[in-house]
This record gives sequence, C-alpha cells and structure tokens, in this order.
Amino acid sequence: MGMPAIASADPEPAPAVPNVNAYAPVKTSEYAVMDKTWYAFSIPDGITCVIQRNGSYGCSGPIPAAPNGANLVSGGPGVPGFASSPAPVFAVVENPKPLPPNSRLSYQTVSCGTDGVTTSCIDGRNQAGFVISPAGSFVIGEQESDFKPTFQIG
Repeated sequence: MGMPAIASADPEPAPAVPNVNAYAPVKTSEYAVMDKTWYAFSIPDGITCVIQRNGSYGCSGPIPAAPNGANLVSGGPGVPGFASSPAPVFAVVENPKPLPPNSRLSYQTVSCGTDGVTTSCIDGRNQAGFVISPAGSFVIGEQESDFKPTFQIG
C-alpha cells in the first residue's frame, strides 16, 4: 500500500508594494500644521497621516485589515509597527487636507502616497515603511520594531 500524498500549498506571495515616488508630488507647505513641525493629510475612512520634521511618520484611525485591530501604524528609525491607542493619536490636527489620488507628500527621506485606495509610506533611509489597504495593511521591512515614536504635540 502506498502512502497518501500530502498536499502542500505554496505560501501566498507578498503583496506588491506601490512605488510611492512614482506619484506626483504635492506642495509640502500646503500640508504644514503644528507650527510647521508636522505635515498632515487625510485619506478615506477617517484616517489621518503625519510626517514629522524629526523623521517620525505614521497614520492613525480605523486602519483596514490591520493586525490585531490596530488603529495606529508608525515609524521612525527602523521598521514601523502597528499599535492600538485609546484615542486618535493625531486628533490635534483638525480637518487635515486630503491627499489626492495618485499623489505623494515627501519630507526629507519619508514619502507617503496614495492611489485613492491604497496608501503607503516609505522611509528612503532603510526602505522600510507600511501599506494601508482594504486588501490588507502591513509593514514593509524585515520585522516590526519595538520602537514606537513619540509624536511631539506643540
């Protein structure tokens, strides 16, 4: 008698990471908030994203398909990570300007862009970042970092 064949499924391929720098740049100064220490924008579904002048960046709000229901993804030096916050981290930014589809906001080494559905932020120093998408939100890079940047308010 022969042994039954064991079916093995190939793992799902990693989702494609959008080329953020292929999007048209917006004028950074039009997104300046917090005495020009942050550049903030909104994306659909109530998510606010921020690039700080100190190199920290992230998005806060109802992040679709986030690991463990996280409502914050943030980075700085190293690979970003997902977290949960009891209150919106960027609520201090009232009515942030929407980032138009097929555009990007860049400051120093960090670029965030959207096609209108999927939003990505990439740090050019290490090619780490994150993707926010209804199909699945995930971190780009080797592994998530324990580093959680402190966003300076004021």
